[in-house]
Amino acid sequence: MTDSQDTGASPTLESSSTPGSARAGGPPSAGGAPASTADEAPASTAAPADGNPVVTAPPGTRTAAEVVTPEVAARLTRGVVSGGGRTANHTPFTGEKLADLPESAPEDVATAFARARAAQERWARVPVRQRAAVLLRFHDLVLRRQAEVLDLIQLETGKARLHAHEEVQAVAVAARHYGRKGPAYLRPKGHTGVVPTLTKVTELRQPKGVVGQIAPWNYPLELSVGDALPAFVAGNAVVMKPDTETALTALWAREQLIEAGLPEDVWQVVIGEGPVVGPAVVEHADYVSFTGSTRTGREVAQGAAARLVGVSLELGGKNAMLVLHDADVEKAVAGAVRGCFSSAGQLCISIERLYVHESVADDFLRRFAARTKAMRLGNSLTYGADMGSLVGERQLATVTRHVEEAVAKGAELVAGGRPRPDIGPYFYEPTILDGVEGPMAVCGEETFGPVVSVYRFSDEDEAVALANATPYGLNSSVWTKDGRRGRALAARLRTGTVNVNEAYAASYGSAQSPMGGMGDSGLGRRHGAEGILKYTEAQTVAHQRVIPLAPSFGMTDEQYARFMTRSLRVLKALRLR
Repeated sequence: MTDSQDTGASPTLESSSTPGSARAGGPPSAGGAPASTADEAPASTAAPADGNPVVTAPPGTRTAAEVVTPEVAARLTRGVVSGGGRTANHTPFTGEKLADLPESAPEDVATAFARARAAQERWARVPVRQRAAVLLRFHDLVLRRQAEVLDLIQLETGKARLHAHEEVQAVAVAARHYGRKGPAYLRPKGHTGVVPTLTKVTELRQPKGVVGQIAPWNYPLELSVGDALPAFVAGNAVVMKPDTETALTALWAREQLIEAGLPEDVWQVVIGEGPVVGPAVVEHADYVSFTGSTRTGREVAQGAAARLVGVSLELGGKNAMLVLHDADVEKAVAGAVRGCFSSAGQLCISIERLYVHESVADDFLRRFAARTKAMRLGNSLTYGADMGSLVGERQLATVTRHVEEAVAKGAELVAGGRPRPDIGPYFYEPTILDGVEGPMAVCGEETFGPVVSVYRFSDEDEAVALANATPYGLNSSVWTKDGRRGRALAARLRTGTVNVNEAYAASYGSAQSPMGGMGDSGLGRRHGAEGILKYTEAQTVAHQRVIPLAPSFGMTDEQYARFMTRSLRVLKALRLR
């Protein structure tokens, strides 16, 4: 996630920006602003004749005021630990206030951890299968009530509804996976002892205690509860600081999980500015889970290291997609549209660099530009739009700066390249740049918006070198009709996940496999065994039987040493490990 997402001056422990810190738009409305449509746009911001088409909301579409009523906001925020401070979040669709929220102070964070510690001791004594069963019930509640959370995700992030549904899918997959596999991951494991049969060794997995989680705004369901689920199965409590602008989505997930059987105090939530609340979370946590920018991730890691506390970090990326000479161009183009513009490019694993073999580059770029220009933009709580809004003014400023600087220095604007205030204050057209070179910021910095740069290559070694020429290493994509070649090339790319003939969803959705970054893209992994074992402490219990590991039965020290020497040679001959 781009460093432009940080809130306030360094040091800050906000996972991402507070997008509403400099909001445009009309005055706040107590009941929440309606999600605007193109028909409601001011006459002074008419749609450009050659711009991306706009999806108009059908009659009867729900509005923000109907979704986030004061009663709904009060119900969802009831569990926030706060001493009485107040803040608010906003909807990117209009820039207006969405809801009043309680605000936490550092002393409230300490209170939340105290409550969580008391609850965690009781929760850890619940059999692991019962803890895991909570996730399976939660899975069903999320799917049954998905319309509620889809509305919240859209209103808080501005993304298209189909992209919001990706979060529902990801959370359901994680809940099912750890609900089924969690007990097996945590099951006691026997190991061969120093003296086989005489030394019985068991590896246990004990919970860390209370996990401090700092969650970002861009995927407020998946990157909040999705990351917390394995921590709960492992017997931990969680104190979470969601981004203020997307707190309602995380709080909705908490409400469903409590209904599914999670004790209320096991999941504590605090809300507040990153520089104020974030350091307090790190100060009290037994383990820290953070998703956000690389710059802030380093600060989180330093704070945790000072206390000898473990940390997992999923950070920024400048992800590359490689289109080989034998790729199915039409399928690669469709994959590029998904990979570059899902959630308006505000996805840590989205594609920002496109490397296309010179033999197919012109055909690819022509088709890619046509599909990109035809993408439908929209701001209503319905399906049909291909892309939504950026989250706020800061993201819009970063995207605008990267594109305008690149064009000024000689890059060609193939598609997009302009804001769309006729739809909403932070809309920006999906953008393709050609002729981007090193001095341009968009070449090396993470944009975190709907902007992709296209580059040409002549051979696969060159493509690998170009893709790896970045300090980031989060995700990459390879397109070819030869699956064996694609997998072999994937193994040469320095990223935590690589997708062959898919942009990002295949690897991320495979919940049994680890997902995370190399280099400046982070530490640790989510998903799979690593995604739950990181929330545990390994404990070895060794039971020595019959004879001690010391001279016995009248042996002298020298006799014992000779006996152990012979025994070690025999154990090697028997190929014991």
